[in-house]
Amino acid sequence: MLGSAELMDHLAEIQANVEQVILGKRDVVHLLVLALMCDGHVLIEDVPGVGKTSLAKSLARSIDGRFGRVQFTPDLLPSDVTGMSVWNRATNAFDFRPGPVFADILLADEINRASPKTQSALLEAMAERQVTADGVTHKLGSPFMVIATQNPIEHEGTYPLPEAQLDRFLMRISIGYPDREAEGRMLAKQSGTDDGADSLEPVTSSESLVALAESVRKVHIAQPLAAYLLDIAAATRQHPALALGLSPRALLDLQRSSRAQAASQGRSFVIPDDVKALAPFVLPHRLIVSPESTLRGVRSVEVLAEILDGVPVPRPPAAT
Repeated sequence: MLGSAELMDHLAEIQANVEQVILGKRDVVHLLVLALMCDGHVLIEDVPGVGKTSLAKSLARSIDGRFGRVQFTPDLLPSDVTGMSVWNRATNAFDFRPGPVFADILLADEINRASPKTQSALLEAMAERQVTADGVTHKLGSPFMVIATQNPIEHEGTYPLPEAQLDRFLMRISIGYPDREAEGRMLAKQSGTDDGADSLEPVTSSESLVALAESVRKVHIAQPLAAYLLDIAAATRQHPALALGLSPRALLDLQRSSRAQAASQGRSFVIPDDVKALAPFVLPHRLIVSPESTLRGVRSVEVLAEILDGVPVPRPPAAT
């Protein structure tokens, strides 16, 4: 197991490498690296042209991983994502040809433009790290991360992601426009159509990343903090404005991401600030506001903020 300082240095190195391409978005890159350490998936909701593809490619290059990309469209078939069996005349048997899902980092671009049947092709891969085709199960490698994108403005011709699929995303984030300084550096740096991601040098390997993720899982969570997580989950399930609270998977994801946040700060233990820092990205997309509250304009982000303010934070024991 890596020490706290060594683990923090590795995470910072990956983040700094991605930031050579993604300028002025340190917080966003930080969240992506944390999700990668948790072996989790990320849903990016943002308008076109803010660097979603470059972000995914840069992350894959930084870990020397395989990058896959699928442009989701209404006519996309599940086999276009997972792969298909093709008849081999030489062997008189079917050979499985893996689809783009067999990658370390998979970009599912505009995921909500595909039919629910095609969207569901990712469910097994995201939850169980495997693909079943023609009755045969094919294991996916590790790491495996899906970075899905969708446009929050344009809804014509789209299919809303079902709750079961939303719950499989560790985080939902937005990149946003860069500030003036970062955008100016972008203009000065970039030439032609090259975004710089392809020229990045790896700072670690996908095999080493597995060891880093294992060290993150060893970050300690004290019993009072575990009780704090349970109190947050219970509060979401009892809140009158919510029709659906947190699932056990969501609670486990909050614990995993809080451990990664602690590791990124050089600590071997989680504190309440880690939980509060990650909760706005890990939890709101899993909460369903009741129809009555929706009519009043209540949003899940606001309900979560109210819950985090109301749930008592565990305090360190008093010195004797």
